[in-house]
Amino acid sequence: MSKRYSGGCLCGSIRFEAAGAAAKPHTCSCKMCQRHTGALTTAWVEFPTDEISWTGPGGPPSTWRSSDFSSRTFCPTCGSSLGAIDDEPIVALLIGVFDKPDDKALMPISHAFRDCRPKWWCADVKAALPQSDPSAGALD
Repeated sequence: MSKRYSGGCLCGSIRFEAAGAAAKPHTCSCKMCQRHTGALTTAWVEFPTDEISWTGPGGPPSTWRSSDFSSRTFCPTCGSSLGAIDDEPIVALLIGVFDKPDDKALMPISHAFRDCRPKWWCADVKAALPQSDPSAGALD
């Protein structure tokens, strides 16, 4: 039996279950992520589209086409950002919407668009990595 994750929006209307291995957990500071969430840095994890089930009473989230390859997802009731549905087919979910975001499999291992964050902003992902990890320090 594969691992299952659950989560949802602020009001509970949009809920999901994700099955299988979480892929590419990372943080991102690109302008699109900043505007999508209102945060300077977001934390994401990816699942194949066919491993996601929308289980809440609101069904699947609303989408807005944000690029040539992806649509951002959100709850039409409370406005919570949930992630992105890519054309690949991949669903990237914001780690903050998981019921148990402290699961080690969701821990970001890289940071994208470091140059887009304000100079004073430091998303210290490396502090959570074991000191013996050779990639610690590459995530400033």
